[in-house]
This record gives sequence, C-alpha cells and structure tokens, in this order.
Amino acid sequence: MKGRIFTPVLSFIGISILFHGCHSSVDSTTESSKKEVVLCKTNAKKTDIKSLKNDPNEEIIKQLDLPRTITYIGIKEPENIAKYKSNQVMPLGMVLVPGGKVKIGDNNGFANESPQFWAVVEPFLMDISPVTVKQFRKFINATRYKTEADKFGNAGVINEETGKEWILVNGANWEYPLGKHRPKAQDNHPVTQVSWNDANAYAEWAGKRLPCEIEFEHAARNATNSRSIYPWGDNIKMTGKWNANVWQGKFPIKNFNEDFYPYTSPVGQFGKTSLGLTDMSGNIWEWTSNKKFDYASLFTRNLSPFSLSNEYAQRGGSFLCEPDWCHGYRVSGRSSSTSETSLFHLGFRCVKDI
Repeated sequence: MKGRIFTPVLSFIGISILFHGCHSSVDSTTESSKKEVVLCKTNAKKTDIKSLKNDPNEEIIKQLDLPRTITYIGIKEPENIAKYKSNQVMPLGMVLVPGGKVKIGDNNGFANESPQFWAVVEPFLMDISPVTVKQFRKFINATRYKTEADKFGNAGVINEETGKEWILVNGANWEYPLGKHRPKAQDNHPVTQVSWNDANAYAEWAGKRLPCEIEFEHAARNATNSRSIYPWGDNIKMTGKWNANVWQGKFPIKNFNEDFYPYTSPVGQFGKTSLGLTDMSGNIWEWTSNKKFDYASLFTRNLSPFSLSNEYAQRGGSFLCEPDWCHGYRVSGRSSSTSETSLFHLGFRCVKDI
C-alpha cells in the first residue's frame, strides 16, 4: 500500500469517475470530490466565450505535451482547411483516422466539456479496438512487466454489496479484474485494471502511443466533425438493440442487463463506427496521453490551480455509465484518474503517427 497516492480516498475517486460528467476542475483526490455528485444536478457556471482570446495559452499547451498531429487550437473556426489524406498501408488491427478540423466539446453538456474550441488534426493510425486481455498477456509474457495493480497487490472495484463506492480488492489485476475469487478475464475482452503508466509501457513496447483527448474525440466524431451525440448517431438504443455496453436501468439500483454483459463485453460486440473503430462509446473508459485540463484555460492568460489537473484524462465511458448519473459515453464525455490508478472499467487503445 505504501506509495499509493489514492488509496486513502479511493471512495472519493470513485465518485468522480463514476459520475464523471459532474467532475469539476478540482482533482478527485481532494475532499472537494464529495461535492461532485451535487454538480450533476445543477448547471455549473460556464465561461463567457466572448471573454476568451483566440490564440491558446502557450504555457498550458506546453504542459499538455500534445502530439504533432494537433496543428491548430483556437476559439475561431479555421478557414480553408482541407482534409488531410494518406496512402499509408494499414498495419494489422489499425485504421486510418483522416485529418481535418473538429469542434471539441459540447457547450450544452457538462461544465468540463465547455467552452467548445476548434482543432486541426493531421491523419494518424488508431487501434480498431481497445487492447484486449490476449494482447496484453503477450506483452506481459514478452517483457515480464509487472503492473502497478500487481505491485500494490490490489485494484479498484465497485462494492457489489452497495453498488456505490469503490473498494480495493486484494488480488484484482489485469487477469482477474474482480479479484482472484472471481473468474479470469476472457481473452477477447478489453484489458482493464491497467494504470496510465502500464498503458504507456505497453504502447512503447508495441511501437505506438496513447491518443490525446483531441485525437480521441476527432476519431469518435468520425473525422468529419459529426455533431451527433454518439459515434453512430443520437440514439443509444435502436430497433430494440443497444448500440453500446452501458448500464441499462437505474444506477446503482438496478441493471436490467438486456445485452447480457454486466461487466465488459468482447471488443467489437456492438459493431463498428463509419471509420471502422469499435467500442468508442461504452464498455470501458480509455486512458489518453494528456492530463485533464480546463478548456477555458486554453484561452486565458492567467492560469489557476484548476487549469491543469494532476490526473490523466479518459474518454469513451463504460458499462457503469447511465445518463442520470454518468453520461460519459457521449463523444464529448470526459473523466480522469491519477496515473497509478487501476480500475475494473478502465483500459486503453493505442495510436501511431504516420
């Protein structure tokens, strides 16, 4: 347990992740996190866009360490931006995400999704699906890498008795996400219980990297700046079928489990986006490369302690998300955790520069 920053306040981190849409710019490792649920039910004050400058703050851009694929960030829509194309041969298991301009965020969403801003993204390659248990096992066997959950001897799982707070379960890791007393993770499911540090170690071994938030949202918007709620459209359920693995009922009271997946589902189980990507919404939250930041701080000169979090951003939403509490599987949804955190609904996928 020594050295694990979040251990004493795991239940507070659970609140901020579970109800991520209500997450303010306050780090979830503080006592302030107790108030996050309240923000779910109120309209947090949003920034007056007219007060912002178009050119981004160089200090926060530097700290975010965004990849070279991000060539423009601004409040104003860039003019005459042609979609970038590439003749890159696709590596196995990856797809090309075309370049173009994208409007990031949702001014009608949660406070941490606004103000919206524009970005220009050059093309890149992205894993079709989140990294699976089988793929991660190959990495472990090849490198003898020890995940942080294995080092600590435990990892985060929702308390099944209450369904509300997070607890540390001894023995929970990437192979046994619910603990050694529960079944092993299936090979074709996304790997979970991996920290941001673990995800980066895998990515380096695979010759790839984690996507930044802007790249992830650009891909979720099908590289066309689609303004739909989800990658496939505006309905989570169509013709009686669910389009993603999410909580189906009233959280945490009842999950009707209509898709028969109370936890993770096999990658690709719910189909592909128009780009050929799977699981961009629901199933698991996915790590991104950058720390979570306040969008308004990109365009202000005076940064506050809340401009840049100590936590790393996540995208995609998970099987625990339900709109009344956590609508994180929208394309603009965001969450975050500290770099050593391992949770049973959190994994990752990789991207690669062209």
